[in-house]
This record gives sequence, structure tokens and C-alpha cells, in this order.
Amino acid sequence: MILIADGGSTKADWIALDNNRNEIFRARTLGLNPAVVPEEELRNRIVNMYQLFSIKEEVDEIHFYGAGCGTPKPIEILHNVMKDIFINAKISIAEDMLAAVYASSGNSPAIVCILGTGSNSCYFDGSDLTMLAASLGYSIMDEASGNYFGRLLIRDYYYNKMPKKVAKSFESQFNLDADFIKLNLYRKPNPNMYLASFAKFMFDFKDEKYVKKMIKKGFEEFFKYRILPYEKDNTTPIYFIGSIAFYFKEILEKVANKHNLHVTDIIQRPIDNLLEFHKSNIN
Repeated sequence: MILIADGGSTKADWIALDNNRNEIFRARTLGLNPAVVPEEELRNRIVNMYQLFSIKEEVDEIHFYGAGCGTPKPIEILHNVMKDIFINAKISIAEDMLAAVYASSGNSPAIVCILGTGSNSCYFDGSDLTMLAASLGYSIMDEASGNYFGRLLIRDYYYNKMPKKVAKSFESQFNLDADFIKLNLYRKPNPNMYLASFAKFMFDFKDEKYVKKMIKKGFEEFFKYRILPYEKDNTTPIYFIGSIAFYFKEILEKVANKHNLHVTDIIQRPIDNLLEFHKSNIN
């Protein structure tokens, strides 16, 4: 049995295949970012999903692509957790950017971007990934990500920069007590996921001038730091993965056009495309 997984910080989508590459089932766990989630919690999030735990001894291969898996130490942590559970499996762990490439451009050169709980980009030349910088996560980077916008929303609310109508709805949907916010940011695991939970609020107000301005600012920053430095011409395909790009497609395309670039495609959830790539390309 083979498991293929695309794991962000918020959630991880899993597909189980038999040895003939026929789909058996799908499952979803909480995010498995080993850079921010403690080792024991990583284990709990897997074993608490019955569909996965029930077939733990039958799994021969795991292809896991995840946020936080771009450097050796987090990969080692997650590999050890999985090996303790899936004792008979050969385990391959790679960063989520590789899954984004496979799900979008496949084997073709392109700039591929992720706008989810976190954000990142790469240039893929058809065989190798080039990244502008190592990702340092939600507190320093992650322009135009869910946690980036969540942080801006909270700041604007506390500085009274949020329009009254929007602020009233914001208050009704979230616990905005300062102690509660600080507890989640500084004491509890997954502060990036906590911040990103606020960004969903923007989807209900995407036609508000306030939200459009915020989104445009974030996209401009993303292009400045994560796309333009590749110095590719406007014939280079550009793909985006994630709900932020998907729900604010019109603003994203306007920002791209401003820089004489074209967005080739936006994929909200890459798991289906990733599955098809595996069936066709990976033995």
C-alpha cells in the first residue's frame, strides 16, 4: 500500500493507493509541520486518524510533502515519527514546494508559488528547484500568507484602523481578549495556524475596500520578494497554490499584470494533481 500526502501547517491531505495505484481512501489530519509542531503532537495527529492507523503495518511506501520540511532537522523529526508508526514503510519526505511543482507545472519550467497558511516560491527549470532564500517562517517572512493577513487584521483591530462595520463582525467571530491572543501566540503550539485562522474572515468581506487594499498590499510584497527577483520574462508560466490565491484571484492577476506578468493557473488544493503526477511519473 502507498500513501501520498500533501501537508500544510493547517491540514494534511492523504491518499491511500493499492500496489496497482488504485485509490483506496482519502483522509485528512491536522497539519504536520515539524518546524512548529512538537514531536508527540505530530504522532498524535497521525494515530488519531483511524483510517491511517488501521493500515499502519500494510503501508509499503509513503511520499510526504510538507510545510516545514525544507531543512534536515525537521525532516528527521517527522521521519522518525512516521517510522515508529508505519514500521514497514519506505518513507520519503520533501518540502511542500516540490508537491506544488508536481501539482502545477509537472516537469515543465515555471515559477511556482504557495499562498496558504504560510507562503513561499521557487523557480523550477524542469529538473531542479531554485529558491530565493530559505523560509524563516511566519514571524519574519510568509508575505501574503494566511498568517500574514491574520496578523494585519489583529493589529488593525487593536489600533482602531479597521472600519466599524468590519470590526463589529470581527468581534462577533473571534475571541479578541488580549490575554487569549497572547496565550495562543506565545504559549500554545502552532501560532502560525492560529494567526491564519483569522484570515478566513477576509473571504466574507472580499468586496470591502478595506480588505481589497490589504490583500493588494500583501500580494505586492509577495511579488517584490518572491517573484520579481527571479528576473524571468513574461513568457515564464507562473502557478499559485492555495486558498488565499484562489479566493482573491482577481486582485492577484491585477498585481501580476502591473508587473507585465501573467498568472498561468491557480490551484486551491493540489492533492488531486499530485496524485496524477505520481501515477504517471513516480515508480
